[in-house]
Amino acid sequence: MCIRDRGQAAHCSGTGAATDTDGCTSTALPIGTAVEVTGASKPGTLAYSSWNTMQANDETDANACAYNDLALVRIAPEDVGSVNPSVPGFGGPTSVGATGGFGSAVYSWGNSSLRNGITKLSPKQGIVLQNEGDGWSHNVLTVTPGIPGDSGSGFLNDKGQAFGVLSTLQFAPAAGSNGVGDLAKELEYMRTHASGLAGVSLVPGTEALTPNLVGAILGS
Repeated sequence: MCIRDRGQAAHCSGTGAATDTDGCTSTALPIGTAVEVTGASKPGTLAYSSWNTMQANDETDANACAYNDLALVRIAPEDVGSVNPSVPGFGGPTSVGATGGFGSAVYSWGNSSLRNGITKLSPKQGIVLQNEGDGWSHNVLTVTPGIPGDSGSGFLNDKGQAFGVLSTLQFAPAAGSNGVGDLAKELEYMRTHASGLAGVSLVPGTEALTPNLVGAILGS
């Protein structure tokens, strides 16, 4: 189960088992597949998948295959005006940025249906535990943790910059941690290897970052 709005994790369109996580070998739905978008009047369309692109380009970089997990959904024209890129509760992003080292602050918002509509469990604040995969992935620990259905959630650093996309649930280096794909690397890969997408860029949020978990919970 995955978030399906504007951006999402590429594995959300995977067609194999939950254990099929290698983007260079796992099967996935084709570009052009209709995608349900929460709150939209019409389905969106799968416009990009890092998995499809890596397979089409015979990618051999093991880190890219393991961690490049980004997809984009084209919103129907009728719904574009109702889309706001701001992260609920926290605001941002201001731009694409980098995560820091151990202990750096991170912020996110999850929308898994497993929370049964309890949005006060959606805001997340936490820290970076480690960076891995030659910078392709970041392990983070947040309160509350990302759960199935949160895949594709954007992550912000302490400056309000978008640095990653929730990809995996982790048991190491800490139980309840999450693996977050590096957004800068994922976007650069897309611009370099996907036809017609060289000019795609992040749309900043309309609200400034408010790094306050309690405020985000009370406002949700």
